[in-house]
Amino acid sequence: MILQLIPEYRDYVWGGNHLRPGQRTAEAWVAFDGNRVAQGPWADKMLGEVVASLNPHHAAGFPLLIKLLDCADWLSVQVHPNDEQAIQLEGAGKRGKTEAWHVLDCAADAQLIAGIKPGVTPQALASDIQNSKVMDDVQYLSVHPGDTVFMPAGTIHALGPGMQVYEVQQASDITYRVYDWGRPATANRPLHIAQSLAVVNANQCGQIIPAKEDSAQEVRHLVSCAYFDLDMLALENTPLVGNAPLGSMHTFTVIEGEAELASGWERVALAKNQTVCFIADETSYRLTPRGKTRILRASVATS
Repeated sequence: MILQLIPEYRDYVWGGNHLRPGQRTAEAWVAFDGNRVAQGPWADKMLGEVVASLNPHHAAGFPLLIKLLDCADWLSVQVHPNDEQAIQLEGAGKRGKTEAWHVLDCAADAQLIAGIKPGVTPQALASDIQNSKVMDDVQYLSVHPGDTVFMPAGTIHALGPGMQVYEVQQASDITYRVYDWGRPATANRPLHIAQSLAVVNANQCGQIIPAKEDSAQEVRHLVSCAYFDLDMLALENTPLVGNAPLGSMHTFTVIEGEAELASGWERVALAKNQTVCFIADETSYRLTPRGKTRILRASVATS
């Protein structure tokens, strides 16, 4: 089953103008429970509703949230809970938030924050969070187009200006802001000092998978964790045929070029930045590139 998804857009104070030229936009939510299906028998239904109907292993809906981000300014310095902490702090049924970023493009001097400097003790970090000195402790990393960063829950982090990013994460939007670059706290953008202290892990840092020049035809594994797998599909002249376990789900987001995704009688054309969700049944799928094409595939197991 191929579900072509209609993105939803969000704007925040740090957004840029790349996602919708002429209109400032921070995020495109390209695969999450609330996306509407664009065509076919499930047209205008929400992805979460379709997943719950078709996949008994995911009765709670689509378990991921996939975004495209355009960062014109620093995002808040933040941290996310793990599953157990999310339930303790936010209530039953809440998910934690482990995530991964893939840098689509960035300025030559682009940086992000991914963890705490070596040698900072948990006690010192807690004191600095409480006294607005956490920026003395954070670890800055330079990034380049094609880099991938795995960010486990509990890691202090922030994306920096001049970056366009693909993000895959657990289906959770729980964000605890530790520091917001002097922006005034508002009802919509408060700081969450107590929650941050409860979930931060001083010994945890983001893991960078450096960019690599892909061959014309290659499937390259980027990230694997308990919640998702992320792969780069580099295609040029030859279609890719995939067989997914029954009930598993794949999302395909084109980041360069164009392609067609086919399964059984279904055919969907994909342009740059478009996303589809494939729910595996008894059929395989076939991705046919239109020239040089790069696709990010996020997959979820049956259970």
